[in-house]
Amino acid sequence: MKILLCNDDGYQAPGIVALYEALKDLADVEVVAPEHNNSAKSNALTLHSPLYVHRAANGFRYVNGTPADCVHIALTGLLGYKPDLVVSGINNGANMGDDTIYSGTVGAAMEGYLFGVPAVAFSQTEKGWGHLETAAAVARQLVMQLLPSLQSPPEVQGEVLPGHGPWLLNVNVPNVPLADLKGLKVARLGRRHAAEPVISQVSPRGDTMYWIGSAGPAREDGEGTDFHAAAQGYATITPLQVDLTHHAVLPYWVPTATQLSRTLQALA
Repeated sequence: MKILLCNDDGYQAPGIVALYEALKDLADVEVVAPEHNNSAKSNALTLHSPLYVHRAANGFRYVNGTPADCVHIALTGLLGYKPDLVVSGINNGANMGDDTIYSGTVGAAMEGYLFGVPAVAFSQTEKGWGHLETAAAVARQLVMQLLPSLQSPPEVQGEVLPGHGPWLLNVNVPNVPLADLKGLKVARLGRRHAAEPVISQVSPRGDTMYWIGSAGPAREDGEGTDFHAAAQGYATITPLQVDLTHHAVLPYWVPTATQLSRTLQALA
């Protein structure tokens, strides 16, 4: 079994080191991670400048690009093989609710998923790396449970069951001692309020510069959401999908498209 490991905090971050140590005896683990912190880079790819891959003293490979760059390069030529699993993290802070849209940690896992490789993103719910060993233990146990299904996915009449290869999981672990973790819950994503206002400052040269404000507080955090479960002391597992189509309202927009087509034909 082969695992590709990535993150968005950079190859020297405590989270990816802890994750590697937790998984290294379960499979052949290869690390390809960003050179520097790339938080909130989502699925961004670098298209207009070259990317370089270097190997660190500890054997990790690092790239002067985004998390998605790292996984993309690894899967399209660097590794020379298709891994059985892509694992991203452990992130320094939560990736719950709307955060998943911006998350470089989730973006790295999603890049693997888009290439047909099952993938998991791991994050801690608070910043600071407190009780990192708990998140590492959760990651190890979950991957151990997943590996047998990757080797031989269950089939019914020749078709792979839903939920088996590829799939994309988003996991958030509270920063608590392992003994205080209440367990794991499958939860849907919650929602946040709009972000805090942008912060403007004047540079020493007199130019106005802007800093993105803090994320908004949780707005939809009731029972069943990742916010609620994490607040209750549970680690959360959220299956993600990539299809952004709002299928329920497709028929609503048909008359608009039809009318626009007629208008364009009349103008031609």
